Amino acid sequence: MRNLNNVPKVIMDSKSIGHPIDFKWTKKKIDQLLDPIEGNEDLENTLMQINHKGSIGLTAALLEWVYWRFTGYTQATCDTQKRIEALWCSISNREQTNPLLFDTDLEISATGAVNGALWIALMNVRMIDVRYRKGSYFLQNELVGLVLLARHITPKKKKFDNWLSQTITTLAQTHPCTYRNTTLDETDEAVYNSSNEPVISREFFFDSEFKYSNEASENAIHNFIDNLDLKANPFLDFSRKAS
Repeated sequence: MRNLNNVPKVIMDSKSIGHPIDFKWTKKKIDQLLDPIEGNEDLENTLMQINHKGSIGLTAALLEWVYWRFTGYTQATCDTQKRIEALWCSISNREQTNPLLFDTDLEISATGAVNGALWIALMNVRMIDVRYRKGSYFLQNELVGLVLLARHITPKKKKFDNWLSQTITTLAQTHPCTYRNTTLDETDEAVYNSSNEPVISREFFFDSEFKYSNEASENAIHNFIDNLDLKANPFLDFSRKAS
C-alpha cells in the first residue's frame, strides 16, 4: 500500500466506489454533523483512548473513506488526496508538512450532498490538524464528526461499523492515550508533546495481513513517503528539517 491509487478492500466491500449519491442530506443532518458531540458522548470517550499519532492515522483513514466515496463525483477529491498524504507524513515528521488550510473564514455552505459532505470532512480534518500542531489535549474530540460523516455516506454501513470497531479496539492497545478527560484543564492551554509516540502506517488500517510493530510501521510509512511526488503536494515541505 505504497500510495493512494489502490483502493482498500474494506472500502471496496462497502460499495463506496461509484455508488449513487443516495444518502440523506438535509439541514437537520448537516446541523448534526456540524455539532456532533451532543448525543455521541460514548464515541467521544472511546476515541479519547487513542493517542495523538493513532488519532492522526485514524483521521487519514477516515478521510480516505470520504475520498473514495466521492471519487468521480467532484474534482475536489484531488486536493483531498494531497491532504491524506500530508496527514501520513505529519505522523512521521510534523515539521515537514504545512497546515491543512481550508476555507479559513468558514464562508462556504455545507449544502449539496457531495460538496457539502466534503466541506464538512475537510473542515473536521482542518480542526484536527490545528489541534495536532498545537499539542491540544482535546485533539480526539474533533474526530467525532469525521467518524459520523464517513459512516453516513458509506453505503454498506455494517462494513464500516465492523472496520471502525476493530480499528479502535486495536488502536487502544497499540497507541493508547496516556491521559484522560477527567484530568484535563478545560481552557485547552496546556500543550502535549506527541513526538515520542510510535508512528503508525496506512497498512495498520487497511491491510489485514499487516502485523503491527514499531519497525514494520516505520518501514511502511517511509515506503509510503518515498513513493510520493513531494513537489506536487503543497501541503508538504521536505526542505525543512525537524526542529
